[in-house]
Amino acid sequence: MRRLLFTAPLATAAALVLAACGTTEPAADDAKESTEAITLTDASGAEVELDGPAEKVVGTEWNVVEHLVSLGVDPVGVADVKGYKTWDAAVPLKNEPKDIGTRGEPSMDTIASLKPDLIVATTDLQPNALKQLRKIAPVLEVKSADAADPIGRMLENVDLIAEATGTTERAATLKKDFETTLAEGRKALADAGLDGAEIAFADGYVASNQVSVRPYTSGSLIGAVNERLGLKNAWKQKGDEAYGLASTDVEGLTGLGKVQFVYIGNDGDESSDPFANELAGNSVWKSLPFVKSGDVHRLDDGIWMFGGTGSMERYADALVASLTK
Repeated sequence: MRRLLFTAPLATAAALVLAACGTTEPAADDAKESTEAITLTDASGAEVELDGPAEKVVGTEWNVVEHLVSLGVDPVGVADVKGYKTWDAAVPLKNEPKDIGTRGEPSMDTIASLKPDLIVATTDLQPNALKQLRKIAPVLEVKSADAADPIGRMLENVDLIAEATGTTERAATLKKDFETTLAEGRKALADAGLDGAEIAFADGYVASNQVSVRPYTSGSLIGAVNERLGLKNAWKQKGDEAYGLASTDVEGLTGLGKVQFVYIGNDGDESSDPFANELAGNSVWKSLPFVKSGDVHRLDDGIWMFGGTGSMERYADALVASLTK
C-alpha cells in the first residue's frame, strides 16, 4: 500500500512535462533574501555547498516534498507523485513534477535528467542510494523522524530546507501559523470540556486477509500534536525510536477503555479503512467501549500523518471539528 512508510521499522513486521520548469516561487517577504553561496551541515554531518539558493529541487520523500511546497518551492522531481496527490491533499503540488520512482528506490537516471540544483532526501533512504544521488547533485539529508521530539524534528527540517532554498522568512511564517493553530485548537477543546481527554489515534490496513493496527504513541508526530492540543495519549505500547509507531491487532484494542478513537483512511486506498469495513461485523470490535459509545472518528482524506506543518494544521482542525461537533 502506498501510504506506508517504506522503511518504517514496523512496516516489515506488520506486512507492513513541465517538471523541468519547476522553480522556486518565494513569498513576497523572501524576495530580498541572499543569493550568495550557501554552506550547510545536514543530518548525516556532511557539508552541503550550494552556489546560491536552490531552485531546481528534487524530493525523495513526501514529508520533504510538503516542506518544499509549503516554502514556495515547486520541486522538479517527486517520488511517487500519484501517491503524494492521494495522501497529501493538505499541501497540494502546484506544478506537474516528474515522477522519479518510488520513495524507497528513486530512479537515478530520471533524477539526473532533471539536472537539479539540490536533492532533498531523508535518513530513511538506503546509504547506497544516497551515495548514488550525491554523484548527481548536492544532497541535503534530513533526519526522517525522531520520537524523542517529533515536532522539534519536523520544524528543524523545515528550517534546514528553508536555508538551502533561501526561504527562511517563509519558514518563520509557517512555524508561527502552526503554533497559532495548535493554540486555537487547544482552547476549542478545553471550551468543549475535552481538556485531558484520552485519545487513541491509529491507522489500519489489511494484508493477506489479516487486519493490522498501528498505534501512534506519544513519540509519533500526530501523538505529539495531540498532546499539544491538551489531549492524553491512551496507547500503552512503546513505539519505535523514529516514528513512535507500534503494532497490534483488534484484540489489542480491548485495553483502551473509553477513549476517543481516531484514524485517517483514504478512499483511494481500499485497504486503508478496516475499521469501517473488515471489522464492521467483528464481535471484538463491536464490543469495544468507544465503538459502543460512537466515539470512533474517521478524519478527512488527504492528511499525511508524517507530513509537515500544513498536514499537522489540517489534522488539528479536522480533529477539533470532529470531537466538538
